[in-house]
Amino acid sequence: MALTDIAIRTAKAGPKDYKLADSGGLYVLVTPAGGKLWRLKFRVDGKERKLTIGRYPDIGLGEARKRRDAAREQLAMGSDPAREKQHKKIQAQLAVENTFAAISGEYCAKRKRDGQKPWAPSTAIRCEFLLLRLNASIGRLSIAEIEPADVLAAVRKIETKGKLESARRTLQLASAVFRYAVATARLGSDPTRDLKGALTSPTVTHYGALTDPKRVGELLRAIDDYDGSGITRLALQIAPHVFVRPGELRHAEWSEFDLDAGLWTIPAGKMKMRKAHSVPLSSQTVALFREVHAATGASGFVFPSIRTRTRPMSENTLNAALRRLGYSSEEMTAHGFRATASTLLNESGRWNPDAIERALAHGESDKVRAAYHRGAHWNERVGMAQWWSDYLDQLRKGADIVPWPNKNAAV
Repeated sequence: MALTDIAIRTAKAGPKDYKLADSGGLYVLVTPAGGKLWRLKFRVDGKERKLTIGRYPDIGLGEARKRRDAAREQLAMGSDPAREKQHKKIQAQLAVENTFAAISGEYCAKRKRDGQKPWAPSTAIRCEFLLLRLNASIGRLSIAEIEPADVLAAVRKIETKGKLESARRTLQLASAVFRYAVATARLGSDPTRDLKGALTSPTVTHYGALTDPKRVGELLRAIDDYDGSGITRLALQIAPHVFVRPGELRHAEWSEFDLDAGLWTIPAGKMKMRKAHSVPLSSQTVALFREVHAATGASGFVFPSIRTRTRPMSENTLNAALRRLGYSSEEMTAHGFRATASTLLNESGRWNPDAIERALAHGESDKVRAAYHRGAHWNERVGMAQWWSDYLDQLRKGADIVPWPNKNAAV
C-alpha cells in the first residue's frame, strides 16, 4: 500500500529503526531519534543497493517519488544511481577545492621544492605576488569553469595600468598553473593556449651599463667618494670586481667564503641556473671583503639589512646608491656591472669567450660541454679575475686612454 503524507507525518519513533514502505522500492526510514529519511532500494547485477534521497519533510512525498522515478530511469539505462550520486558529490567537492587560487598555491609550493631547479626565494616571491593579483577576478572560480575571456579580462586589468611586462609574465604564470592542473588530471586543457598575441608586447629594455672605459673609471671614483652607508659603499666597490647578479651579492653569507684561498662558492639554491658557482677573488676583492668582514662579523649575511641582521640588504639599495651618485637607470644599474665586465673582457681579446661566460654563470645547454668548461677554464678564470681587478684600478686612476695589456704577457 502506497504511503500518504499523513502517515509519514504522524509516524512515531520506536526503540529501533523501522521502515514505512511506499512503492517501487521507495521507503521512509524512521530512526529512534525521530528522524525520517527517504531511501530507495534497488538491485544492480543481482546485488541490493540503496540510494539516500533526503530527509522528510525537507523532501515531501511527491518530490521523493519524482527522484525515485528518475533513479529508475537511470537503472533502465544501465547506470547505478547511487554511484552517480557519489560521483556528483565528489565532483562538487573537487570544484570547491580546485579553485584557481588553491591550485596556483599548490603549483607555487611545488616549484619552490622542485628537484634540481626549484625557484629561488626572490623568484618565488615575485611569482606568488603576480598570481595573487588574479585572485580578485578568478581566484574563487573552479579551475574547470574558467574561460579564456576570464583570464584575459584579469590580466588586462594589469595591462591597463601600463604594467605591460607584469601582465605578460602573469599570463605566462597563469598558463603554467593551468598546465599543472592538466598534468594532475583536474583540467582538460589550458584555456590560455589561444591567448598568445592578445596582450600588448612590452618594449624590450636592457639594464643600464657603462661600457666606455673612461666613464667606467669615473664611476669607480664616484663610488669611492660615496658618502652614504659604509656597507653600501663597499658593496658597490666589490660589485664591479665580481660581476655576479645583484641578488647573489646581496644574499652572500660568510659561510660561502674562503678568503685565505680567494674563493667564493655560491650555493646552487641562490643561482639563477640552480647550479653552484665558484667565484675566484682577486687580491683587491679579498681586501674589500676583509674590510666588510670587520664591519659585519664572522657569520650571517655579508651585506645585512640596516634594520635587521637576519635579512640581506634591500634589493633597491645599490640602485638607489647609483641614483644618488647621479647615474640614471638608463646609464648604470647594479646588474649593469655584469654587462660592463662582459663587454670589456671580450673587447680585450685576451680571454677565451667560454671562460668569460663561465665567470658570468650563464647557462650551458650542452651538459657535457658545461662539465668540460667548469674544469678547463678555472685556471684561466683565476688569472682573469686578477687581471680584471688590476685593469679596474688603472681605470680608476683616470687615464684618458687605457691601453690593453700585452696579450702575450704572463697572467
